[in-house]
Amino acid sequence: MRRNVIFLVSSIVIVIGALIATLVSGNTPVLGLDLRGGVSVVLSPVGNYKPEALDVAVDVIRNRVDSLGVAEPEISRQGSDIVVDLPGVKDRCKAERIVGQTAELRFRPVFIPGVPPAKAPTTTTTTAAPGASTTTSPSTTTTTTTLPTTTTTTPAQNTAANNECETTVAGNTAKSSKDEAANAAVASCDASAVAALPKIPTTSRENDKRKACVVLPDKPGGPRASRLYLGPAALTGKAVDSAKAEFRSSEGWTVTMDLTGSGSSKWDQLAQAQFHKQVAITLDSIVQSAPNIQPNDASFTSFNGTAVISGTFTESEAKDLAKLINYGALPVQLKKISVENVSPSLGQDQLDAGIAAGLLGLALVAAYMLFYYRLLGLVVIAGLGLSGIALYCVITYLGSSLGLALTLAGVTGIIVSVGITVDSYIVYYERLKDEVRAGSTVRACVDRAFTRSFRTIVAADLVSLIGAGVLYWLAIGSVRGFALMLGLSTILDLLVAYFFMHPLVSLMARNPELVRMRGVGIAAGLDAPGITA
Repeated sequence: MRRNVIFLVSSIVIVIGALIATLVSGNTPVLGLDLRGGVSVVLSPVGNYKPEALDVAVDVIRNRVDSLGVAEPEISRQGSDIVVDLPGVKDRCKAERIVGQTAELRFRPVFIPGVPPAKAPTTTTTTAAPGASTTTSPSTTTTTTTLPTTTTTTPAQNTAANNECETTVAGNTAKSSKDEAANAAVASCDASAVAALPKIPTTSRENDKRKACVVLPDKPGGPRASRLYLGPAALTGKAVDSAKAEFRSSEGWTVTMDLTGSGSSKWDQLAQAQFHKQVAITLDSIVQSAPNIQPNDASFTSFNGTAVISGTFTESEAKDLAKLINYGALPVQLKKISVENVSPSLGQDQLDAGIAAGLLGLALVAAYMLFYYRLLGLVVIAGLGLSGIALYCVITYLGSSLGLALTLAGVTGIIVSVGITVDSYIVYYERLKDEVRAGSTVRACVDRAFTRSFRTIVAADLVSLIGAGVLYWLAIGSVRGFALMLGLSTILDLLVAYFFMHPLVSLMARNPELVRMRGVGIAAGLDAPGITA
């Protein structure tokens, strides 16, 4: 008796407490593309490619999507295709254009390394330890110094959100004579003319041409990132044969870059022209690294086809840079094979239809349970309500903490799980019927019936859990959302059946009036009007 009261009160308090906490936090479930509207783009590689190149392409696209300020985007690989879902994106044409561009790794001479950020930082500015990478010719075993750099601590969210505004501002101001003059100065490749500008514009992605002089932000980009004024690209990623991260006892983690035959001579020409200066490695209009060419050497020495980039790299940073150099040129061109636009009104219509279908289904189930099990039907309705509240809190929490988006497939999984939940109650009630018909009182058989029926409930739910787990593991896209919601609902069903359904029925069975209520009591629901409590 006491145990059942504790279970019942605890389950109700926990679920209601979670609901209050969720409402107070102001969080709501994150809706997916099909419920919120947006655009879905499927890109497919053309020609021969390496799987690692697609990984780099996904990273590049993710950075571009971040610059759009899209909340909860989903970029995934489905086999060899890349699927980009952008729920709630406002400028769909711009999103499609940016996502479909092919990036190119470029090596540019640095004309001005310390161009001030496009937007004055509003957060704390700190001076980091030497962070710029350096270049050393292994054949000469010459070491180089590391240039000090200044980094700006900027909230990533603000940076992403403002990037679109940056482009918009650049587009608007380009019409003014002042900005036309500034853009002309940047295009002239005259460092002194650019240095004299009162305001130096950042080159947009559209104008980041291989042979043009550009002003690009340092990694991770954004209007508050430091910038560099760069000359035309002297060579591209095609000049690199391979790159790998290596640990050297005297230099720490480094990136060794082997160049092709033609790339070696071009690199030497660029390095000689930039001797004691920086060379920027850019990808997708962002400076990924800017090593200094042999700053400690008295004279230039040929790299003989191999360059070593060293600095204050961690193992992860060195491997990321090596992967970027290896595959940043995107040797595989991505072709847009489908674009699906879901309007916000259509997404809202689908959400409304899903909610209406769920409510109608619940109403029919509730009516049937009340008709068939009478008072015990109220336990079913209360249990479904408790499960629904708990599921709402879990989905909201996962959405705010992990970015889980609720899709139409997920809603379908929830609706399907209603049947699984109701099955648990039916299994228990039917077992109660058998026990009562065998001559037991309701009070005497509620625990015994639950013990026996719970085994059946666990077995049935395990089948659903295994199916949902396998589906989630093997499936991709929205099908995983269906499997996840089905799995979550099934787990909640087990918890509610153990901590709510049985304690509540057990307590009700101790009340003779609830058992003998004419036409609607527990006895009537169990189809045994003559039994006692």
